[in-house]
Amino acid sequence: MAVIHHTVLKPTKLELLTSWLPSRPWYCGNTGEPILAKAGGFRLDDPQGEVGIEFIVVTDTSGPHPTTYLVPLAYRGAPLDGLEHALVGTMEHGVLGRRWAYDGCHDPVLVAQLLALAEGRVQAQDQDTSDVPDREVTRAYTGEDFTSPDFTTTATDDQEGTGLPAQHGMTLRLHRVLRPMPDGPPPLPQGAAGHVAGTWRTPDGTRAQGLFAVLHTAPQG
Repeated sequence: MAVIHHTVLKPTKLELLTSWLPSRPWYCGNTGEPILAKAGGFRLDDPQGEVGIEFIVVTDTSGPHPTTYLVPLAYRGAPLDGLEHALVGTMEHGVLGRRWAYDGCHDPVLVAQLLALAEGRVQAQDQDTSDVPDREVTRAYTGEDFTSPDFTTTATDDQEGTGLPAQHGMTLRLHRVLRPMPDGPPPLPQGAAGHVAGTWRTPDGTRAQGLFAVLHTAPQG
């Protein structure tokens, strides 16, 4: 299990995201600087113990209507060749030293573990406490024969999220702009083989839930 270090980060994760979010096609805030607050999230374990995997949920309150975003981050102890375009930034960790934070949709370790979560082979972990499962993160999977397809990390962003193509016409779709759904187990969207859903806190302190990622069996148009 990954160990959560309660230490100082310079800059902080929210400071990194404040600079990075406005550059994304799916960012729908105003032209000014985002005003971000942590709203939720979870972690996954890297089986090799090398990469930190965190799915951060942040809410931007800079505009007239708060918008909540999902940002998967992969933390590495050294830069990863070929992923310069996916670098969110670097920070100094009080225990681990310099860390390179990448947009996790481009990191093969994070993508593999997200698929494993959707398929039920791993369990989401609490964002802030070591060795504690996060029961608020749910998943569903049809169990057909295409378990663990060969996904690429050639992620494509649009105004709603990020898509990762795979063999056999499949797509892993991350919902970057989160939309609240009614309480209860989220149903599988039409044409989907699986999904991951989670919860977050709204600015008024209530709990919301929605889809984080969906595994589609057909190309998305």
